Amino acid sequence: MPDLGPHAVFIWAAYAVTFIAVAGLVFFIVQDDRRQRQILADLERQGIRRRSAKSADKPSQAKPRARKLKP
Repeated sequence: MPDLGPHAVFIWAAYAVTFIAVAGLVFFIVQDDRRQRQILADLERQGIRRRSAKSADKPSQAKPRARKLKP
């Protein structure tokens, strides 16, 4: 173990606080992801679809856009 000198307690406390903060952020991100996926699944079960989702019952009404060529 490295010799941290007289400030060892402060250094270890800083590492502990950083670890706890990062672990807390990861936990909340994972929980929010699960919640958002559940909400999305509930909406899709109700028949509400995302605008980006391909509709199976009607063809796309979007017109292809021409690409602009750069000079």
